Amino acid sequence: MSSQELVTLNVGGKIFTTRCSTIKQFPASRLTRMLDGRDQEFKMVGGQIFVDRDGALFSFILDFLRTQQLLLPTDFSDYLRLQREARFYELDPLVDLLNQEHLLQPKPALVEVHFLSRNTQAFFRVFGSCSKTIEMLTGRITVFTEQPSAPTWSRSSFPPQTTLLPLPPQRPSYHDLVFQCGSGSTTDNLTGLRYVSIKPDNRKLANGTNVLGLLIDTLLMEGFHLVSTRTVSSEDKTEYYSFERRKRPEALAMNKTVKPEATIMSEQSQK
Repeated sequence: MSSQELVTLNVGGKIFTTRCSTIKQFPASRLTRMLDGRDQEFKMVGGQIFVDRDGALFSFILDFLRTQQLLLPTDFSDYLRLQREARFYELDPLVDLLNQEHLLQPKPALVEVHFLSRNTQAFFRVFGSCSKTIEMLTGRITVFTEQPSAPTWSRSSFPPQTTLLPLPPQRPSYHDLVFQCGSGSTTDNLTGLRYVSIKPDNRKLANGTNVLGLLIDTLLMEGFHLVSTRTVSSEDKTEYYSFERRKRPEALAMNKTVKPEATIMSEQSQK
């Protein structure tokens, strides 16, 4: 690659080296006129083009020129300043993307766990603002119910054996799931006991408090943070746990139905 294919910019004291074709990605922009020497505000100093603008924000602009996508950090908040820089460089496609600020800001994913412990049974209901979170939990949670084996005639005094039947949690809707563990009030000691397993933990737990702890650990490992807890009823031990996870914003891509260079060339040919 020859040195003529590269250009070095000094933007507010920060040095950027990139391809000339990258800077000229949008022929109608001020950056293209700068590189062609048609904008007298920009001067060549020591082999570098000096630009008296914000260098930190220019890194996002350069990334946009390279990818035609806008992907900002999760904690980014300088939308207005970045939009001002985009207007200065006359990058209209970037200005249009920044007008969609509500799409760029990270949106929290919310999960609420309802836990009810009554006698020897525990009931769980998990609500999620993102259906993918509920799908993830559905794939990890398995409920095992005890089923008596087929009776056999034997003189042995051993009690009949039971088998564990695996079942997925119930999905009343895309945004919630329900399951339970423990034993019912049945007097039959051979049936009614439910265990819960949450991958990657292979334990089968029947105690509701233990299952609740494992469920909370699973959400924490998935990047959720416990926001609040509240007890609705101390008699039945009804508790609510609220979690939140900040989702990274998705990259916004400009509309490529018509390439910017082709648009400019066609306009010039018609004149």
